[in-house]
Amino acid sequence: MNEASLRALLEQVRSGELAVEGAVDRLRELPFRDLGEAVLDSHRELRRGHPEVIYCAGKTVAQVKTIVAALLEGDGDILATRATVEMYEAVAQLWPAARYNPLGRVIVIQRRIRPLTEAYIAIVTAGTSDQAVAEEAAETALLFGNRIERINDVGVAGLHRLLARLDVIRAARVCIVIAGMEGALASVVAGLVARPVIAVPTSVGYGANFGGLSALLGMLTSCAGGVGVVNIDNGFGAACLASMINQP
Repeated sequence: MNEASLRALLEQVRSGELAVEGAVDRLRELPFRDLGEAVLDSHRELRRGHPEVIYCAGKTVAQVKTIVAALLEGDGDILATRATVEMYEAVAQLWPAARYNPLGRVIVIQRRIRPLTEAYIAIVTAGTSDQAVAEEAAETALLFGNRIERINDVGVAGLHRLLARLDVIRAARVCIVIAGMEGALASVVAGLVARPVIAVPTSVGYGANFGGLSALLGMLTSCAGGVGVVNIDNGFGAACLASMINQP
């Protein structure tokens, strides 16, 4: 349930097209729906502007399929992150038009056609190894109605690569900067642009990277202003925040 569908429902009741009892039946699943192993927050899009997203890690294929089946009873878009190919194949049985991004491990079911924002989110990666997190962020931002620009493999080991794309980054409303190793790219970008920078540390790096902890701490202790940091490998969370900044 989102604001548009709620308004349409109320208009149907006001015009007499729909009886009050029928409206009550449609609203019965608010604010949540208990599926037993999962409790769907069917009020989230109305409350926050974005629907509930399925985090697939730790779930079985059957659980993901059950949740998607329940969400398909509504009319909203569906996003599932950290999904396996097997999960996608099960979802495609329910909705053949479902799309899978194997690098970002994201399943997308888009049922609403909406124009993308005029302003865009720049998604900047330090290296090709950070691309999986970038794809998760990109798919999330696109489904939420944002135009994006991808700037790939411009890490600080070759700073000239970043400077060559600086005009695109500066024209964005908000930047998502994704980096592993020591995570220095976020500070460099923030020192060059007058835009909010959402820094995403990744688990990419050799042993002393500690699975992304060194990048996380480096980004948290950035000397550049205007940097916000999300958790390690959290492309989804970065895109959610960026979308809130970018949407009119």
